[in-house]
Amino acid sequence: MTTNLSQQQLESYLWGAATLLRGLIDASDYKQYIFPLLFFKRLSDVWDEDYEQAIADTKDADYATATANDRFTIPDGAHWKDVRAVSKDVGRALLSAFQSIESANPQRLNGVFGNANWTDKGQTPDATLKNLIEHFSKHTLSLASVPEDELGNGYEYLIKQFADDSGHTAQEFYTNRTLVHLMAQMLEPKAGESIYDPTAGTGGMLISCLAEAKRRGDDTRTMGLFGQELITITAAIARMNLVLHGVSDFHIAAGNTLSSPAFVEGDRLRTFDVVLANPPYSIKKWNRSAWESDPWDRNFLGTPPQGRADYAFFQHILRSMNPKTGRCAVLFPHGVLFRNEEAEMRRTLVESDLVECVLGLGPGLFYNSPMEACVIICHRTKRKQSNRKILFIDAVTSVARERAQSFLKSEHQDRILRAYRAFEDEPGFAAVIPIEEVLANGGKLSIPLYVKKPKTVVAPGEETTLAESWAAFDEGGREFWTQMDALVDMLDGVVAGEANDA
Repeated sequence: MTTNLSQQQLESYLWGAATLLRGLIDASDYKQYIFPLLFFKRLSDVWDEDYEQAIADTKDADYATATANDRFTIPDGAHWKDVRAVSKDVGRALLSAFQSIESANPQRLNGVFGNANWTDKGQTPDATLKNLIEHFSKHTLSLASVPEDELGNGYEYLIKQFADDSGHTAQEFYTNRTLVHLMAQMLEPKAGESIYDPTAGTGGMLISCLAEAKRRGDDTRTMGLFGQELITITAAIARMNLVLHGVSDFHIAAGNTLSSPAFVEGDRLRTFDVVLANPPYSIKKWNRSAWESDPWDRNFLGTPPQGRADYAFFQHILRSMNPKTGRCAVLFPHGVLFRNEEAEMRRTLVESDLVECVLGLGPGLFYNSPMEACVIICHRTKRKQSNRKILFIDAVTSVARERAQSFLKSEHQDRILRAYRAFEDEPGFAAVIPIEEVLANGGKLSIPLYVKKPKTVVAPGEETTLAESWAAFDEGGREFWTQMDALVDMLDGVVAGEANDA
């Protein structure tokens, strides 16, 4: 058994398991099989590690078993070695072990193994499952062999690889990690605080907040992580992700955040110190009529249009912020800053003086999408210098691209952070604007209206500014995407009509 794998060796080993499924199942379903097996192997190897240490210290098998079960209980017959010994009906043996482990650890592992059809021999025959088990058996995944940070990084690598293969579902599954890291730095999560992601995906934003607090020397054991995710298997992956990163205090719920928020206290939403999210972009199928009389008072800005639920998620996030310490960072497409159909809600938002910063980012940071992204930072208790003001940062050109992927370099992140923390004008990059000026622009938060570009050198009589040109281009580009959204809506209606006719 090989120990002390390098990060590259670990990643190659993990991805090697996925290659065994090629041609058998769709790439978007790899995660349903690979992640549970990886998690099962890790639990078993860590259990063995705890047992062996205790038996070496005491020579008492009963005590050693109880010690190993302190971390996670693995019932008799539900260990990796038990399933590895099975020669037929392997899927049923796996399913039985998963159910036993979940039942023995209901508080932390309920539903963690997902709901893949392990007993479908047509899709995953015994030979395939045996090959997967033997592949994972090549290395010991104990804490000594693969520390939590290293395995967590390997797990994140797999998440990205699966996002690459799964195509159109990737945005729900994976958010650009360099951007997530920037958001966590801007929010500065601290020891003792609660962190919440209402559209948690695989838990990457929660883990990034924990990593940021740890980087700054805080005791992360006093932090609580909370999240809700619509897709059951993705919620299960988030739980596995958190455990593999060594997190003990977390609560990940499966379900629809808009229709059935999981974290409530009586007739109010539970509130948190830090909220960050990458909500699904402009979803159309949501219960708008229920929102008009929302029992948790999340419609305080108004009711969003049926075709765009962005401001429904935004209002949920704002209501989930602690009244004193609450702050949020939300990743959106630029359209939320200027679309006419949301103008009244946006005006009310600006008047509330919750918005502290609007950060414009370059194209390609939404996974597998060319659209530009923006991050809106809000605070319940704003800094003195930001009262009745909003900082606009134009970082559209602060983006790098390699191997068809966009990302933020460390120098991009550093410049943005410096501007955010300074909260001062920086010509061509940042502008501090009184909210009265924003309201005079109809509440529009479109960045080129406020961050002016340097003047160009032009012939006499043809004076203009880059800012004016960029603003015209910006608004025109945004209008183009708005029209494209409308066209998609219309085509959806035509397709639905044809289906009904059929």
